Amino acid sequence: MIDLPKDGPILVTGSSGFVGSAVARQLIAEGARVRLIVRSSSPRGNVEGLDAEVVTGDLRDRDAVRKAMQGVRAMFHVAADYRIWAPNLEEIVENNLDMTRCVMDAALEADVPRIVYTSSVATLKVYTDGRSGDETEGWTPETAIGAYKRSKVVAERLVERMVAEQGLPAVIVNPSTPIGPRDIKPTPTGRVVLDAAAGRLPAYVDTGLNLVHVDDVAAGHLAAYRFGRVGDLYVLGGENVELRDMLADIAGIVGRKPPKIALPRTALFPVAYLSELAARLTGREPMATLDALRMAKYHMFFSSEKAKRDLGYTARPYREALREAIDWFRSEGRLP
Repeated sequence: MIDLPKDGPILVTGSSGFVGSAVARQLIAEGARVRLIVRSSSPRGNVEGLDAEVVTGDLRDRDAVRKAMQGVRAMFHVAADYRIWAPNLEEIVENNLDMTRCVMDAALEADVPRIVYTSSVATLKVYTDGRSGDETEGWTPETAIGAYKRSKVVAERLVERMVAEQGLPAVIVNPSTPIGPRDIKPTPTGRVVLDAAAGRLPAYVDTGLNLVHVDDVAAGHLAAYRFGRVGDLYVLGGENVELRDMLADIAGIVGRKPPKIALPRTALFPVAYLSELAARLTGREPMATLDALRMAKYHMFFSSEKAKRDLGYTARPYREALREAIDWFRSEGRLP
């Protein structure tokens, strides 16, 4: 086991976001000295009141990142451009690759002894026959569906090359779909929870996903720091859930009737096309995207057996995360 450092700060990127703030809170709760780097334009709700040093900087700004890295004895690179759609989709790929390269270069220069890099299950293959994906088989940049998945693939491959060729001391974690409190933006999945709780999702498509409490993902990051093998991947997931069951559980929590209409994916492609067209004209995020429908062909089920075996990772029942997410959205005035 490798203990958290006592002789210098731990840098956390992405700490104003959903997973990053959960990682920062876990570290602070364990008595670590924490430094957070936050963009000037990022909302500060998730870092307000935390016992941590907060510095301002863009992760694509090499000078700002080098400055934030001074004296750092461990790093958790959690930040990502987590968008499913953008007017220029290649911007998502460029952002995630550039941020990762800049941060990892600075960590090598500063001789940071140990790093946890937050990738995603988006880099791992999924199947149409109900099998669960794991760390053994991943997408290539050419086969990954959508800009976000492609961005995480190319960034993960960069980290793997830096581990192999430059001695980057990085352990890689692949969270599945986190839900829970403090989804401030919210994430795409958080929007589904919100819309379903508000009764705005009268139908569903036949797909599935792996849901996990965000605080369990954060605990998995610390377990990867302590027990993970440099260069290895570890899925940090929870339960595999059919979308219809997730929506029914949300309906039960808020006292609504669950959606009963199952729509074929093919019927929604014209809707997604028009939604993306409208988004380009208005600048607002589309209600549906073509890439999301292409991915819905797969059940995005994953196994965390390796993390359980090697890291001692555990995850609570996903319904607890759903309930806490809904309670938090209510406390923030986003749900009646």
